[in-house]
Amino acid sequence: MAGRASPQARPRGRHALRSRAFADELVRDAGVQPGTLVLDLGAGGGILTRALADADARVRAVELDTAAALQLRTRFGADPRVEVVEADATLVALPDEPFAVVANLPFAVGTAVLRRLLGDPRVPLLQLDAIVEWGLAAKRTAVWPSTLLGCTWGAWYELELVRRVPRACFAPPPSVEAAVLRARRRPEPLVPPDHASAYGALLRRAFAAQAPLDRILPRGLVHEAAHVLGFDPHASARDLDVRQWGRLYAEVRSATPRRRAGGARRRRGSRR
Repeated sequence: MAGRASPQARPRGRHALRSRAFADELVRDAGVQPGTLVLDLGAGGGILTRALADADARVRAVELDTAAALQLRTRFGADPRVEVVEADATLVALPDEPFAVVANLPFAVGTAVLRRLLGDPRVPLLQLDAIVEWGLAAKRTAVWPSTLLGCTWGAWYELELVRRVPRACFAPPPSVEAAVLRARRRPEPLVPPDHASAYGALLRRAFAAQAPLDRILPRGLVHEAAHVLGFDPHASARDLDVRQWGRLYAEVRSATPRRRAGGARRRRGSRR
């Protein structure tokens, strides 16, 4: 996010990349293919926009600051590969067609942007390569302890901490280290996309309870699943990785009709 932004609109936590070479490398590492629609969210002065355009991507450069957006239009107005959108990255309309994201996200809104992109599997995002705070990337990609967001997003995306981005890469330098977080859509989701609401509800219930799973879910189901999937039957939500959560959700889902049917039979029997 190079370039000067007006003080009243400048997003909090914004730190511009200093190096065009680093921007080119980030785009190469992301494997951006010619003709791919790529969003540069928080484009600033356009250092990543330029690297993406030079890779022959179709670039949608999203920038909140009016002065920076004007600078982008001046710089790329004659380039048919680049569309400049003056909008908030946390609110901007997302494409209906498959797209990728390569961006240096303002640190203050990193999680909010990721929630929009990764939280709903109906969003046709293919891959994201985003510079975020190191702590955010490390937490969401940790195998253990798992997190609510990591297990939610991980059902549809493979999450990876790709590399560290030192503070010296930015102007002004941030107070914390940064990282490139990659999210690549899974060829086969761990949870069917049309089950996103039910799966999310189960995760929120389990993580909020902060209790062993066999106190939250049917004890017999948890103990049977623990034996098959290889986790402690008294484990808490954070002790299961995303694959185990996907399988446990499937077990809960398949057991629910049986429990309802059994309850209905017992109620009918009590009326006889």
